[in-house]
Amino acid sequence: MEKYQQRSSLKYKKSPITNNYTISKNVLGSGISGQVKEVFSNSDGQKYALKILKDNFNSRREVELHWKSSAYHHVVHIKDVYENSIDGQNHLLIVMECMEGGELFVQILDKKGFNEREAAEIMKDMCKAVKFLHDMKIVHRDLKPENFLYSTKDKNSVLKLTDFGFAKETALFDSLQTPCYTPYYVAPEVLGPENYDKSCDIWSLGVIMYILLCGLPPFFSKHGLAISPGMKKCIRLGKYDFSHSKFEHVSQDAKNLIRGMLNTNPNQRLTIDEVIENKWISQYIKVPKTPLLTIEVLKSETDEQWDEIQQEMARVLQEMRGEPPKTFKIKNPQSSNSALAKRRRNKGGNSMSPIHRLARNVAKLGAAPLIYINSLKA
Repeated sequence: MEKYQQRSSLKYKKSPITNNYTISKNVLGSGISGQVKEVFSNSDGQKYALKILKDNFNSRREVELHWKSSAYHHVVHIKDVYENSIDGQNHLLIVMECMEGGELFVQILDKKGFNEREAAEIMKDMCKAVKFLHDMKIVHRDLKPENFLYSTKDKNSVLKLTDFGFAKETALFDSLQTPCYTPYYVAPEVLGPENYDKSCDIWSLGVIMYILLCGLPPFFSKHGLAISPGMKKCIRLGKYDFSHSKFEHVSQDAKNLIRGMLNTNPNQRLTIDEVIENKWISQYIKVPKTPLLTIEVLKSETDEQWDEIQQEMARVLQEMRGEPPKTFKIKNPQSSNSALAKRRRNKGGNSMSPIHRLARNVAKLGAAPLIYINSLKA
């Protein structure tokens, strides 16, 4: 592990953020907690990212765990946190380094090719971030490709972990019980009613590794839902395989590592130390440069109409945030002229596979629906 300097306790600044930063109208991204805006330091013109959260217990926990973790090289760095009032409501304004390189899969999609050694190097960096958290008794609980960002677009870019909205200090609890998760990446024990611990992060890393190597998720709903009873059953049973052609040339070492990470018994699942010590990770430079089909799979069917899926995603996220419904213009599938609607009519059903839906979510929205229930529980 790289050396790092432990951060001092977080001190919230109560002065107006505009005393030190100029807030741009440019939106860098958006998530379930709101938009991330571009800001510039008034002293030197340096660009940063600004995340705005309503000031409450959960937001403060998120910010403080992120602040504590951002001492590490592979975690997005927080520079300042302000307590300011916006429209009469107290908010936390988090000034973070601006990750110019964007999301993990977006940068992969920009490549001309992608091989197994590159996948191993990516996994190494992700595992380093998770090890740092686990060594500090912090569990992230929402590891997914969208939460790993690149610092720049050049070849020396650093991959960093962000979004600590579901993070928790395990040192304060013997176990966790709140079912916080993104469906594709959720460990079986998190589905309930069992308690769980930081090993849930290892399962999520295993799912990410599987997708990195073939572009497909190991578990998905066959009915176009965020998560279905059949998908839950497959997750609980650890029912996935390497039989499809995308894994034909992937090394046995990689497959064995995934098996260790996707063990349905958390007590038998690999720890983060065991994952990092695995030769596929620790000796990634020796991993064969086997060409992968990940890019081709992720790019498949991206020419279809995306508006309807965007509307559905917005509706789902809105419901989870408890906001009043907005009016969306929903097209009649029988009269819509979109390519997607035509194919559905021709085939008498949903022609888009859940695998391709995932790929398009990752590539365009970076947003698989989140499930977040009763956030005040342990």
